[in-house]
Amino acid sequence: MWSFFHKLGSPPWLYAISGSILRWLLPATLLALAVGLAWGLLFTGPEARQGNSYRIIYIHVPAAVVALAGYYVMAIAGAVNLIWKMKMADVAMKSAAPIGAALTFIALVTGAIWGKPTWGTWWVWDARITSMLILLFLYLGVLALYEAFDNKAAAGKACAVLSLVGMVNIPIIYKSVDWWYSLHQPASIKFIGQSTIDSSMLHPLLLMIAAFYALFTCCLLLNMRAELLQREARTNWVKKLAVAADSRG
Repeated sequence: MWSFFHKLGSPPWLYAISGSILRWLLPATLLALAVGLAWGLLFTGPEARQGNSYRIIYIHVPAAVVALAGYYVMAIAGAVNLIWKMKMADVAMKSAAPIGAALTFIALVTGAIWGKPTWGTWWVWDARITSMLILLFLYLGVLALYEAFDNKAAAGKACAVLSLVGMVNIPIIYKSVDWWYSLHQPASIKFIGQSTIDSSMLHPLLLMIAAFYALFTCCLLLNMRAELLQREARTNWVKKLAVAADSRG
């Protein structure tokens, strides 16, 4: 175990292993996204009350679920960076922030599109929606802090603190529909008890959630590889990669 964590701290090893993972994960992710979208949009029936407008759940729900999970990844990486000063944790935290921000933005936009025919309005200051908007601001805050500091170590420390403080918002998002009166419907997928969504709609939704998790992983690894090349541009292993790329070209 300690050997594995030691390897995680090695930029050349992480760059190499991430490339190997992406070679099979990226095509598998694209296939899962294509199958999940086709299944959900073309082969499931209309919902009894919402008709066909409910189909946006195959984008909205996975984006929202993985946006929350992405914040956990960023916050955990921030904690590791603060405690153990692991450079790769800072790389992971910085790389996760723009992906999480994009997913949160997609969740908010698709929620607004869904809300218009369902609630009759694009936006309401609902507890769930407002806390998701705060999540977007937290992601953007981390990105802004990285740009505000010239010193990378100081930037990483400030972003780690903000990420950990922002963790208080995650349980609020999860429980907001239970704690306050909310127009937003409660969770349809339940790990304890029976899900309230029909199985014909549930299965493609689960596939799309898995596909979005895989997409997040692919994007995270790609961002980390780009960040590593930028930070390690003057090291021998990056120079060797450049030489090898030139020889192939």
